[in-house]
Amino acid sequence: MPQEPMTRFPVPDLEDLPADLRERIEEETEKAGFTPNVFMAYAYRPSHFRAFFAYYDALVSDTDLTREEIEMIIVAASGANDCYYCIVAHGALLRLFSDQPLLADQVASNYRNAEISEKHMAMLGVAVKLTERQAEINESDFEKLREAGFSDKAIWDIGSVTAFFNLSNRLAHFADMRPNDEFHTMGR
Repeated sequence: MPQEPMTRFPVPDLEDLPADLRERIEEETEKAGFTPNVFMAYAYRPSHFRAFFAYYDALVSDTDLTREEIEMIIVAASGANDCYYCIVAHGALLRLFSDQPLLADQVASNYRNAEISEKHMAMLGVAVKLTERQAEINESDFEKLREAGFSDKAIWDIGSVTAFFNLSNRLAHFADMRPNDEFHTMGR
C-alpha cells in the first residue's frame, strides 16, 4: 500500500482539486510513472501549489546551471537540513541526471568527500554555507564561485536554488512529507 504523501495535514483527493492542479499532477504522473508525493502534499493549499511549482519550474528551466548541478545543490542543502523527502526524491533525480549511482549518497551525507570536480566543490560549499550559516556569506564566496568558472547569473541561480530548497526542506519537515518508495531505487 502506498505511503501517504504527508502525515500532519489532510491529503486531498485528486478528483476534488481544481482543474489546473489535476492537469499538472496527471502530467507529472505520466512522466514519472507514479505521482510524486510532493504534488499531492502541496495540493492541500492550491494557491501555494501554484506558486511553489511556478518558482520550481523557473529554477530548473531558466538557469545557467545544468540539471545535474541543480540536483547536486538540492541534495547537498537537503542533506545539511536532514530533509528525508528531498534527499530521497532529489537524490533519485541526481542519480538519473548524472548517471552516477553513488553520487547522491555522497553529496547528501558529506559533499566534501564526494567524487566531484573542484568547480562543483566550490558550488556546494557556498550552497551549504548559505544553508547553515547564511550570515557568514561574503564577497570571498562570490570570488570562489567566479574563480571556479560560474557566471553571475549562475551564481544567482546557485543562491536561488539553495534558498528555495531551504524553504521546501522546512515545509517537508513541518508537514512530514514522505518520499515515494519508487524514488529509493531510481537510477541505482
